[in-house]
Amino acid sequence: MPTDTAALLTLAQWLSPSYPVGAFSYSHGLEWAVECGDVSDAPSFQGWLTDILTHGSGQSDTILLATAYGASDAATIAEIDATARALAPSQERLMETSLQGTAFSSLTSDIWPAPLSDLCYPVAIGAAARMLGLPLGETLAMYLHAFAGNLTSAAIRLVPLGQTEGQAALAAVAPLCETLATTAQTQTLDDIGSCCFAADIASMKHETQYSRLFRS
Repeated sequence: MPTDTAALLTLAQWLSPSYPVGAFSYSHGLEWAVECGDVSDAPSFQGWLTDILTHGSGQSDTILLATAYGASDAATIAEIDATARALAPSQERLMETSLQGTAFSSLTSDIWPAPLSDLCYPVAIGAAARMLGLPLGETLAMYLHAFAGNLTSAAIRLVPLGQTEGQAALAAVAPLCETLATTAQTQTLDDIGSCCFAADIASMKHETQYSRLFRS
């Protein structure tokens, strides 16, 4: 098992914007939420982000990641991955998780002793973290924070928000990321449930949005 510092540095590399999984090209439906006026300033963005983390794919992804981390065989991981794909509420959200997962799996398998098949993004990270003996709690927290950071970057460009407003919103949800990461370690796939209907509808509407900067 790697030392604490080595493990954190590996996670920091995997979840950095520089790791080429294409995260910067997805807004997770935020682009439509801005277009229709649901998100128009820093407070509305922070509320939207908090709901996504607590009641939407943020919570679901942490459970998927944690269960993949705990899976002991390829067949179980394949079942978790199938569940992750079935949970995607739109074509674009499925593309978002599957393409990022494929990119992560391919690159990570080339660099570390973590042979991965094409998996959805949180499932791939959970499986890889287990193979390398990285700590689950830190993996979950950093995954959520990276997810929130990517959406914050999108909001800074779309709303638009100032850099200070965006970073303040990200700092505000950091404790929530830690709480959700702790909770996910004791949850199972039966605990997955999403009620962020506005975000799900936004991802469907985005598919036909006339002018777009993002792929989702």
